[in-house]
Amino acid sequence: MSVMAMILAGGAGPALSVLTARRSEAAVPFGGKYRIIDFALSNCVNSGIFDVAVLTQYQPRSLNEHIGVGRPWDLDRSTGGVRLLQPYQSTRGERGAWQEGTADALRFNLDVIPRTVEDVLILAGDHVYKMDYQPMLRLHRERQADVTLAVRSVPSFDAYRFGMVTADPDGRVVDFEEKPRRTRSTLASMGVYVFRRELLVEWLNGPGQKQRDVGRDIIPVLVRSARVYAAPFFGYWADVGTIQAYYEANMALLAETPVLDLYDVNRPIYTRSEERPAALIGEEARVHGNLLSDGCHIEGTVTRSIISPGVYVAPGAVVRDSILMTDTVVEAGAEVDRAILDKRVHVGAGAVVGWSDDNTANRKWPERLNTSLTVVGKGAVIPEKVKIGRNVVIQPRAAAADFVGAEVASGETVGA
Repeated sequence: MSVMAMILAGGAGPALSVLTARRSEAAVPFGGKYRIIDFALSNCVNSGIFDVAVLTQYQPRSLNEHIGVGRPWDLDRSTGGVRLLQPYQSTRGERGAWQEGTADALRFNLDVIPRTVEDVLILAGDHVYKMDYQPMLRLHRERQADVTLAVRSVPSFDAYRFGMVTADPDGRVVDFEEKPRRTRSTLASMGVYVFRRELLVEWLNGPGQKQRDVGRDIIPVLVRSARVYAAPFFGYWADVGTIQAYYEANMALLAETPVLDLYDVNRPIYTRSEERPAALIGEEARVHGNLLSDGCHIEGTVTRSIISPGVYVAPGAVVRDSILMTDTVVEAGAEVDRAILDKRVHVGAGAVVGWSDDNTANRKWPERLNTSLTVVGKGAVIPEKVKIGRNVVIQPRAAAADFVGAEVASGETVGA
């Protein structure tokens, strides 16, 4: 039986703050050299699925450039391969608008699914995990299911973040609640679905033609009218859609035995690699417990941090518990502590990013930034000797003129 994968990668990811100001959530760098989308793409090819469509919408340029023709994932094929489905304005119905949710995105692109495909694997492009989809597909076919959901156990206090599933002893789903405030269920939907193609097409063009979201709108209705089953998953999986979740998932890679194994040669995570020389560690440098990528040059002190390709840490500079993305520069005597620095950030000599014990939440986004993490947007320039507090947001391309005085208090935002 044939299967096609459709990866939903058009989300804006506002809870990732300035990391998604210039790119979609799926294109955000992760783990030094990867992008979040790499996990869904690699899972597909490691599962023997080579017919993949990537549905984009918000800020797609970075994602398009990263995927290209799909060569790193062996998806540059004349038959099947990867297709980037760009956003467009529909003339259907009374709206004539852009797609307004995951179901809408699928509906706009149903015509790319060949009639020979029997099952459609629908994936989120913003989750970090390694999964072989074949056992789930076999379960789906053995049960003659219309829809199969991948589920995993989560703590009850986290239920509000997920679609919560209740299944009977045979695995058939009897209830589905999208992000409930309270629930007795401990099974969360992972955003990994297998749909029988015929049902998906008929539903989106028929009874569900006004529904916008797969999890919120479609699944709860189908639970009552179709054969919907749950497929348990017991491996590592992370929804990295918030700054805190993103930071924790990166830091988890530094554990002595990481739960997400990026060094497994049998199920590697593929990505578009840049041609960079080997990492260079200077004679006076001090490094401990880091993940260092190709092309980085360390002359200072770096501890428990994720360092992307081309990062330079000058003599006397200190980086602790931080994520530094591609081509970021930390000049001599500067300090970076519990911070996320996007690509091509320049930290001036003697500057401090992540300063003071004041943990005031960010005033503009208190619900997103309140755990002492400071986030610096792409291409920002931090002047020499400026001290930046906790929970601060530095907007992309912020320049020296955007900084007033020698200190930025915790909870503030710099730049337009």
